[in-house]
Amino acid sequence: MNSFKKNRRAFILLAAGLAAVAMISGCGSDKSLPESESATNAVDTTNGPVRGRTEDGNVHVFKGVRYGAPPVGDLRFKPPVRPASWTEPADAHEYANRAIQGSGMPGTSDDLPEVSEDCLFLNVWTPGLDDKKRPVMVWLHGGGFSSGSGGDLFCEGKNLARKGDVVVVTVNHRLNVFGFLQLGDAWGTDYASSGQAGMLDIVLSLEWVRDNIAGFGGDPDNVTIFGESGGGRKVAMLMAMSPAAGLFHKAIIQSGSGLDAPSKADAVAMGRELLKKLEIADGDTKALISADARAIFEAQQASSPNILTPGQLTVPAGGFAPCIDGIVLQRKPFIPDAPPISAGIPLLIGSNKDEMSIFRSSDPEFGKHTDEEFVEYVHEALPGRAESLIPALRSAFPDYSPSDLIVAADTMKGYWIATVLQAERKAAQDAAPAYVYLLAWETGADNGRLRAHHALDVPLIFNNIETMRSMLGPGPEPLRMADLMSSAWIAFARTGDPNTDELPTWPPYEQENRSTMVFDSESYIQTNPYEKIRRILMQ
Repeated sequence: MNSFKKNRRAFILLAAGLAAVAMISGCGSDKSLPESESATNAVDTTNGPVRGRTEDGNVHVFKGVRYGAPPVGDLRFKPPVRPASWTEPADAHEYANRAIQGSGMPGTSDDLPEVSEDCLFLNVWTPGLDDKKRPVMVWLHGGGFSSGSGGDLFCEGKNLARKGDVVVVTVNHRLNVFGFLQLGDAWGTDYASSGQAGMLDIVLSLEWVRDNIAGFGGDPDNVTIFGESGGGRKVAMLMAMSPAAGLFHKAIIQSGSGLDAPSKADAVAMGRELLKKLEIADGDTKALISADARAIFEAQQASSPNILTPGQLTVPAGGFAPCIDGIVLQRKPFIPDAPPISAGIPLLIGSNKDEMSIFRSSDPEFGKHTDEEFVEYVHEALPGRAESLIPALRSAFPDYSPSDLIVAADTMKGYWIATVLQAERKAAQDAAPAYVYLLAWETGADNGRLRAHHALDVPLIFNNIETMRSMLGPGPEPLRMADLMSSAWIAFARTGDPNTDELPTWPPYEQENRSTMVFDSESYIQTNPYEKIRRILMQ
């Protein structure tokens, strides 16, 4: 069979899947959305005053607020610094630059905000510019460590802020090679944490929240960081990073359990290969500073961050990603255990039942695979476990087609088992609760063929239903699911406990019963979900 031999067109499937996520998420600015708007009063920040808009009469929106100086020239690949201060109110009415990424380069034209190295901006939605001290929810976008932005339409924060009486913040930061190129010792101490620059951008944004969010009606002592996919991995990284300690008080990881991180040696080796392509010698800062951004971006090695190699468990970071530099990140985030530095932080964590469907849906063979091809795939992907895993998957998903079962195999051995490992290690600390969920509700969009796919949770949690019908499908069901999930996330951000009146009692996760909230048309608590599969994958 051609489709599942050694090269499984993994990168093609990944690219198609990420493109599908971008398409159905409606990534872009809000220029086409008619709204009733008026200017807000100026709000003072530690960098200077900003003026936003009041939308629909009751949510104050500040888009494109600068929190860091442009990381260009002498600041390229270095830790971020605060921007030069200003005195006149800066208009914060439109999304600002996205980080340089594959969906655009300087000089290109599309309906998205420009891409640029100058990308250190954040966005704020708040129900009131007062002293009410609302819970603060800081969203870290997905896209691995290589793409995405805080301005993606499916994570627009207005509905969540209004529903929960919370302050929502989304963040842009450096990505891919610009955020995570680890330079070697020859470059000196200024570049010692170059491989963590993008994560340090997020730390600087959290410092901005700490110092300024009270002026936007938020409580700097009640900050929840949350993210999906690559954003979830960023949350996991922050939970192990000493510079982030004290800047957040709760954490939510959605479909992105970041257990591991590359070693500094591996990251430096990868960086050297890129510098060779650019013909930049070790320590030549002048050449590094003056190199063309497009050339740097295009010199990156192709990577496939969401496709698992045979025998591998948990999704790798792939490409340029944060490394263990020994300074900012001194250990693997959740290997061999949960990081002690964040032991007291409550965690909400989960995944979707059919994560990988969106990454395989553009394959012309999707939906046509035979049972023999499913069997062959499992033997190739997990050869030592295939004989027991194949019947366990068939038993757990009795109505699935062979293509669906291939998706289930990839999802279970990647996203789901990583969630289990991370939750168990967090619960083992016995210091703060971990709450685990599984999104089993299946979208009716695209004739339901993607089921509970990767990123389906994002518009539900942000309560963005009507703008995301192409992703969520028609009818009242998406509205009901959005109400259930967004209410739980709001409750967790407010108190560290996701229980609500609309859900059955949701106990913390413990190894004895592994209680998991299954979000579905009728949500319920399941103990020891997919137990046979869990035992097989953890052998």
